[in-house]
Amino acid sequence: MPVDVLSRNNVKVMGQGQRPLVMAHGFGCDQKMWRFVAPAFAADYRLVLFDYVGFGQSDLATYDPLRYSHLQGYAQDVLEICAALELEQAIFVGHSVSSMIGLLAAIAAPERFERLVMIGPSPCYINEDAYVGGFERQDIDQLLDIMEKNYIGWAHFLAPVVMQNADRPQLTQELEESFCSTDPAIATRFARATFYGDNRDDLARAPVPSLILQCKDDAIAPTEVGRYLHQHLPHSTLALMEATGHCPHMSHPDETVQRIKTYLEAASLGSAYG
Repeated sequence: MPVDVLSRNNVKVMGQGQRPLVMAHGFGCDQKMWRFVAPAFAADYRLVLFDYVGFGQSDLATYDPLRYSHLQGYAQDVLEICAALELEQAIFVGHSVSSMIGLLAAIAAPERFERLVMIGPSPCYINEDAYVGGFERQDIDQLLDIMEKNYIGWAHFLAPVVMQNADRPQLTQELEESFCSTDPAIATRFARATFYGDNRDDLARAPVPSLILQCKDDAIAPTEVGRYLHQHLPHSTLALMEATGHCPHMSHPDETVQRIKTYLEAASLGSAYG
């Protein structure tokens, strides 16, 4: 029996516009994390939200450990959603690891995408020679070891590091609860694909323009990573945000919306008059 992609990924379509805008959540999250920014685009776009298999309200029965042991498996999810909805020239907004998932999807099927918006992206999290990814390999090894041995403790430790913004503890609590609601084996496999992944060689192959939203104080994707991406992604725009932490769409939604809208409006004018 063919897989019902829209049910598998808990796809939700909303908005009054015609131009498709796809929002893809980050590691350990789900589509609810977009609730502070999505309404701002509903009047002008056809919004597509979804959960990766293994997260949120996706169909766990369709989870394939082999497929989802690397980011290409999640990129295939994106492409199958686009095919099911017959999306072309979509704007893809990806948080964190979804930025690279979106890039892989665009490389595989450039006709599906018009632009990529990357929130807190990183092509490689591990420091190597002159490249600054933010973590030493032993740091990642230890983090994943803790994840496998004490998943709840790992979630309790990592959530405040990712979210920051200690003045709003409810956001950290929500992120921790999101981590804890995920099957530990699925989360660990996704974490390995994320933190051991290296997409630096894929950057030059980007077929469409991109916006890089870089928070000024991000423990997961430091400023050096944003600058590296800007240097190696063709036709990219780097926006240094006032927002802090790794989830500005939750902690600083107004600035996140404004940055994305400003970019898309300028891009639209460029298409009209360029």
